Amino acid sequence: MSESAQIAAFENVPGAGDVRIHAVDKTYPGRSGSVTALKDVNVSVKGGEFVSILGPSGCGKSTLLRCVAGLDHPSQGSITLGGQPIDAPPLDMGFVFQRDVLLDWLNVINNVLLPCKLKKLPIHQWKPKALALLKLIGLAGFEHRRPWELSGGMRQRVAICRALLLNPTLLLMDEPFGALDAMTRDELNLELQDVWLSNAKTVLFVTHSISEAVFLADRVLVMSRSPGRIVDVIPVDLPRPRTLSVRETPAFTKYVAHIRQLFESFGILRGTNVR
Repeated sequence: MSESAQIAAFENVPGAGDVRIHAVDKTYPGRSGSVTALKDVNVSVKGGEFVSILGPSGCGKSTLLRCVAGLDHPSQGSITLGGQPIDAPPLDMGFVFQRDVLLDWLNVINNVLLPCKLKKLPIHQWKPKALALLKLIGLAGFEHRRPWELSGGMRQRVAICRALLLNPTLLLMDEPFGALDAMTRDELNLELQDVWLSNAKTVLFVTHSISEAVFLADRVLVMSRSPGRIVDVIPVDLPRPRTLSVRETPAFTKYVAHIRQLFESFGILRGTNVR
């Protein structure tokens, strides 16, 4: 079966995008003893759900995401995708890192098509999809530019297109907009929402920003300071598509205030960059 056929078959399986994280601990060895990054993390995410993971620096958000990605492994507990244990990076996964990790010697279109080259898929069959993604995310006409010719926001758009190219069921995003200015970040929040609404997939989105977490998510998972635990799960009942003006509504500000008060009650808001 070809790679594209495998992906298509996987997408047709009910529950293929379901993520189950059960009793996960993650401990790293250290010079003065072991360090526990995650402790008894339990999360169930439905296929097609957009879930934000929010917490202070060092709480294990990125560690949890790397375990879901199969790039690291829990010390205890289990993680499954579509009912199958994750012991290596899943075939049907896309990952957007904090840095765009583009190859400066390749132009934009070839950076987007890189997953096809790595998986030895026919480039000519996937190029129209790559061009369509670039158009969807506002980069039509930039196909032959090099990454060093682009702004930070444009580079991150390219990274998102690359992660979406093979239409993964699971999309993992580790603070993808954290280094961008506020206006660019707002713009990319809107574009990410549009992409997700046009082809819903399971998204786990790590962020430090309370407002960003609420704006994007169906649910917000709030983590405590290390060792990271899930201390609250907050459903976000706001209509979609969401515009930036929703952040001025009483309902939105209530969600933000609740999460901020939660951090204050745990004594972990002051002195962090959670906002």
